[in-house]
Order: sequence, then C-alpha cells, then structure tokens
Amino acid sequence: MIDLTWMAWTWPTAIFFIAIFALIALMGVWEYASPGGNPRFGILRFETTRGDRLFLSLLGSAFICLGFLGLSEISLWWALVVCLGYAVLVFRLV
Repeated sequence: MIDLTWMAWTWPTAIFFIAIFALIALMGVWEYASPGGNPRFGILRFETTRGDRLFLSLLGSAFICLGFLGLSEISLWWALVVCLGYAVLVFRLV
C-alpha cells in the first residue's frame, strides 16, 4: 500500500484530483471517438487543438483560483463559477 499521509487528503482535495483525471480521460475518449479535433486559429492567433484548449483552461483556472485566494475574501465557490466561464470562453474562442 502506498503511504499517502504526507498530504492532507480531504474530500475537496480528492474531488479536485478526480476531476482533473476525469477530464483527461474524457479528452482521451473524445480523441479516440473523433480523432484530430480540427485544429483551429482563435483569438490568440496560433493553432490549438482540444487538448491545447483544455491545458489553457486548466492553467488559467489555477491562476484564477490563486488570485481569489490571495487577493480576496470571496468564497472559492465563486472562483469555480469564474473558472467554468473561463473554460467555456477558451473552448469557444481560442
């Protein structure tokens, strides 16, 4: 058995990692079902695929959450709402 006591495993932490792994698995299934994903040029003016857009949305969401943690007293549930909106915009426009 792997010793996981080095990290404070709470339900929110577990849900976070499960969600990330589920997103990556779903992208793999989507790529298998529909290979290629039609790379396109968006507002950033470079070619992106579905995987690139997922990476950009996850990276941006991390910075949004860090901003909420460091710069405000607002609940992180609002950060989640902002992150979901940001991800929708990335997948639509980038």
